[in-house]
Amino acid sequence: MSTSTTASVSTHILDTSVGRPAEGVAVRLSARAGRDADWRTLGGSATDADGRCKDLPAPPEGTTHVRLDFAVEAYFETPANQRHRPADQQDPATHQADAQQNAPASRDSGTGAFFPEVAITFAVVPGEHYHVPLLLNPFGYSVYRGS
Repeated sequence: MSTSTTASVSTHILDTSVGRPAEGVAVRLSARAGRDADWRTLGGSATDADGRCKDLPAPPEGTTHVRLDFAVEAYFETPANQRHRPADQQDPATHQADAQQNAPASRDSGTGAFFPEVAITFAVVPGEHYHVPLLLNPFGYSVYRGS
């Protein structure tokens, strides 16, 4: 058993609609000390090419609850053929024009993000590591405690 006085948190996102990691999703980590305490934003990151956030801040001592907020709407507004192309092969001007042109139509046709944000709240205890994977698609999501 660990003797650490704080928990640690990591996450990754898999876009199950295409079977690949979701790159570039903004993730914010917040914590509170008790269910009646106010949430305190600790910091954030964005998922890397492997869909992982490896640099989330450690919750402070006394944390009992952690919340991960995933901003997924912008990810799904990006055309699918741009989402999984290496960054050096993407044309930012084309990407922005495609996203602006396709976003309203994709919502009307049912292919946009039904859940624009995903907030996952979980209880923590000192000394434990919590890896919380998000399995994501435009119309649903699932989470679990990983290892």
